[in-house]
Amino acid sequence: MPETGAPSPGRLSSTWVVTARELGSYFDSPIAYVYATAFLVLSCGAFMNSFFLASVADMSAYFESLPFLLILFAPAITMRTWSEERAQQTFELIVTLPLRSAELIVGKYLAALLFYLLILAGSLPLVVMLVWLGDPDLGLIAAGYLGAACLGALLLAGGVFVSSLTRNQVVAFVLGAALACLFVFSGHAAIVEVVDGLTPSWQVGTRLYESVSVLPHYQAFTGGLVGLGHLLYFGLLSGFFLWMNELALRQSRM
Repeated sequence: MPETGAPSPGRLSSTWVVTARELGSYFDSPIAYVYATAFLVLSCGAFMNSFFLASVADMSAYFESLPFLLILFAPAITMRTWSEERAQQTFELIVTLPLRSAELIVGKYLAALLFYLLILAGSLPLVVMLVWLGDPDLGLIAAGYLGAACLGALLLAGGVFVSSLTRNQVVAFVLGAALACLFVFSGHAAIVEVVDGLTPSWQVGTRLYESVSVLPHYQAFTGGLVGLGHLLYFGLLSGFFLWMNELALRQSRM
């Protein structure tokens, strides 16, 4: 019978086994702790600098810096996802296991996403500090965190996909960072203006801003607007990259 319908308990269990294995491998490596520490120091440092200068009880400075930090941080998380399997010659073994490609992909992706969310949660003491010192808009902060989760989910999906294309982790990192740069900097006002100036009749910068960039959608969240269109943007693009990842795996199995 064709494998259709809702995921069976067996499939969910297999996916969770892959997720647990991959998540454990993050914490087995000291480099993961270096990534986490560097990310928290840079992101929280940007917030603290703005907080002491402006003395405003909000998280805007933290969320503004996040997309640019994730350009390097997201591919650093995902670069080993598939490329390490190829480099250690375990890729062929994994793809011949009695598991569906989707189970492998979703398991590895969920591990990367959970690792990112755990590190993102490391900034929650900032919220506690703001509540203690003032009267922040907790709804706005919650929307910002939701946007940060969606942004990370998208960039990690892209990073997992490009990692499936190479056995070299450095190449996977560079490709992931380049993809993240496209999504982030295509929404930067200065970049949009320059590209529009180079293509005045086509307005390529504006078109990229409206159709490709993550910033308009992410900034809607950080501004307190949680809209269905913005959720669909992140969800559909993340799903697209995971689907591309499955196509890459199917090609490898042929």
